[in-house]
Amino acid sequence: MTVILALDTSTPACSVALYINGVVLEDFRMAPRLHNDLILPMVDQILSQAGLTLANLDAIAFGRGPGSFTGLRISAGVVQGLAFGADLPVIPVSTLAALSLEGFQTTGQNNWLAALDARMGEIYMGGYCVNKVAGHYQVDALIEECVVKPAALSAFSTHFEGVGSGWCYNDILTSLLPAPPEHVLVDLAPRAACIAELALLAFQRGDMVSAYDAIPTYLRDEITWEKQAPRIGKR
Repeated sequence: MTVILALDTSTPACSVALYINGVVLEDFRMAPRLHNDLILPMVDQILSQAGLTLANLDAIAFGRGPGSFTGLRISAGVVQGLAFGADLPVIPVSTLAALSLEGFQTTGQNNWLAALDARMGEIYMGGYCVNKVAGHYQVDALIEECVVKPAALSAFSTHFEGVGSGWCYNDILTSLLPAPPEHVLVDLAPRAACIAELALLAFQRGDMVSAYDAIPTYLRDEITWEKQAPRIGKR
């Protein structure tokens, strides 16, 4: 039995999920500025719901970014602490890939241009092709993750559907596509359930890191993450 705990605090949404042998439990809440207060109680609640403890997990996954700087620091810090204390490997998962998987699950369409509003007139963006192969989700990158001003982008040769808050620049992004997208899911946020699904494939490949190396991906060069020994509180 494979058991993976996943969490995400990269956007105003706060979510925790538990993958248990093909079944995913999730607690998803829109909770701006409440992530720090909610995330650990949500972890405790979902483990209790499943009758499990950290000792029963095989790995912990998290939305490693891009996204809100504060939110990414919260999730990375919590994951470091939990994984270090329970001696568990960590699976960092792209929030943009998770968004694309959510778009696929919602509509059945394969190609997604995932974008999150990065403020300052910029977006975090990545392009993905999503498929389900042998019962497992596979997300392949078509456009590398980047932070960019939408107006500075060149036209895309591949057609994409749109997902994520960065599609507040709908007019600009649509003008760069070969044809207007059939779906623009601007209200969707990365979900821990999708992160758990993508983490499963990484777990099977052995693509994991230590608690010490569970660090956020900011994309902006001026933001850094200082590695340090995780601080473990009583649990």
